[in-house]
Amino acid sequence: MLKLEQILQNKLQLIEEHGLWRQLTPLRFITPVRAISKTGKEYLVFSSNNYLGLTHAPEVIAAVKEAAKFGTGSTGSPLTTGRHFEGNRLEKALAAFKHTESALIFNTGYMTNLGVIYGLVEKNDVIFSDELNHASIIDGCRISKAAVKVYKHSDMQDLQELLEKDTTKGQRYIITDGVFSMDGDIAKLPELVQLAQKYEACLYVDDAHAVGVLGADGSGTAAHYGLQGQVDLQVGTLSKALASEGGYVAGKRVYIDYLINKSRPFIFSTALSPASMAAAKAALELLIGEKDLYLHKLKSNTELMRSLLVQYDVNIIAGETPIIPIMLGDAKLTTKFAQRLEKKGILVAAIRPTTVPIGQSRLRLTITAAHSEEDIRLTAAAIGKIWQEIQEGYDI
Repeated sequence: MLKLEQILQNKLQLIEEHGLWRQLTPLRFITPVRAISKTGKEYLVFSSNNYLGLTHAPEVIAAVKEAAKFGTGSTGSPLTTGRHFEGNRLEKALAAFKHTESALIFNTGYMTNLGVIYGLVEKNDVIFSDELNHASIIDGCRISKAAVKVYKHSDMQDLQELLEKDTTKGQRYIITDGVFSMDGDIAKLPELVQLAQKYEACLYVDDAHAVGVLGADGSGTAAHYGLQGQVDLQVGTLSKALASEGGYVAGKRVYIDYLINKSRPFIFSTALSPASMAAAKAALELLIGEKDLYLHKLKSNTELMRSLLVQYDVNIIAGETPIIPIMLGDAKLTTKFAQRLEKKGILVAAIRPTTVPIGQSRLRLTITAAHSEEDIRLTAAAIGKIWQEIQEGYDI
């Protein structure tokens, strides 16, 4: 065996011994909340980000079939091969939805954060980043070569002190998730807006887990607080509530025009397929046209699951979003818990280091508008039973 192979094998062994082993599980979704394995076993899924359940909506599927007439792929980057009509239409719709002048589509949400931060932020600038921001924001900050100052999670006093002490001559950026992906809590946007204005900082919000979830129109964190037009840059994804794949940034036209010319991840990446962009636009139209139906169902499902877990004395992080963390602490225990649920035909995400700090492993439930009351009650009861076994000292 080559030296590198042995080194990697030893590292993999340590990963497994610490309960941190990860592997790919082949699944095929047959409904928004049900999937089958290669053996045909059916699972109830509480680990996807399909918040509105639109992946199987007839209107979305029909849009994909129509767009597929124009080819299965884009065949090149937008600047060399051209942008499909579906992309232009989607960007205009996203800009209007987010109450901004313009929008730009990237290949993934992860690539959007890398592309926007890398494209805009310069060496002499400074970024103020929430300590629980998504990995894509962290990586974007790293490759930007700007100074990065991390403030304590949602601690506005800490952020203000960092801003007050800053002597950087370049542009200031305050970057935050709208809804934090592991805890499910919401950024303190009113305070962030005030600080950004006071210290002349560009306010950048990643709304990946907020679109289709927050705001009377489902457009995200700014709408949730009634602060439309107060956020300079809003990043989002097409792969969660909008039932497709890809990401986007929305903001003033000058920002978007600059990114088209300067963002290397945008310039040198092949564009999304027409079908992917058509699917996202169809899902967006459903959200806009039937927002009361989808948002109400998601909210009521979320409230029901949270209330049931509290009744079972399960240790969850309180909140109002569909992301519900069940705090277990130990990585091996978290893995065992998820495996017990899997045997019962229920899939949940076991979140362990390095995604979260050591000692903060958890199950992460994500609720959707497509879950039925029966789905929720069955899953809450299963979780409650295993949780009780843990409290009574049983080795699950």
